[in-house]
Amino acid sequence: MNGITLQSVEQYMYRLLPPRDAVLADMERVAEKNDVPIVGPAVGRLLYQLARFVNAGRVFEMGSAIGYSTIWWARGLRRGGKVYYTDGSSANAAQAEGYLQKAGVRDRVEILVGNALDLIDQVEGEFDIVFNDVDKHDYPEVFRKAAGRIRVGGLLVADNVLWSGRVADAPVRDRDTTAIRSFNKMLFSDERFYSTIIPLRDGVAIGLRVQ
Repeated sequence: MNGITLQSVEQYMYRLLPPRDAVLADMERVAEKNDVPIVGPAVGRLLYQLARFVNAGRVFEMGSAIGYSTIWWARGLRRGGKVYYTDGSSANAAQAEGYLQKAGVRDRVEILVGNALDLIDQVEGEFDIVFNDVDKHDYPEVFRKAAGRIRVGGLLVADNVLWSGRVADAPVRDRDTTAIRSFNKMLFSDERFYSTIIPLRDGVAIGLRVQ
């Protein structure tokens, strides 16, 4: 599929997934038709699990698009929890709000429109999880902004960290690939985090804050 896992293995994993509910299934169709970047159902299930693993009550999502990953996070929250949705497009935010309403999680989400790198400064306190899915060239700045905002025992999660395998191709030095490599190095070299990369879909990095 993307230079990370064998196509046959990728297809096998996706065949194992149970059907999604009508809202998520519709979002997947819309995303495929309109080339909207979403994490997809395999990663979505991982996000839900991660939220449950750390009993998440506050999730700050940096780059939310039409709210697909937002729904997975919101469904994994503990009672009374909140996801902060962020996107630079008011049209995306309006579309996301409709989906969140249909999915029954609108009351668990605060919708913020603007640059996630600025918006995180406007929300006080620590987070149980920060999810990084902004424009790839901004990944290093996300680390600088978000790493210190995660509680000990919380998670810094990032999508697309293998970037269709380009991060492992030394001659590839475009802006986005270089930024993702920098983010990965920053995450793994920071002693506050115990980190790993799961080669699921386009690569998901998970940093557990341990100090």
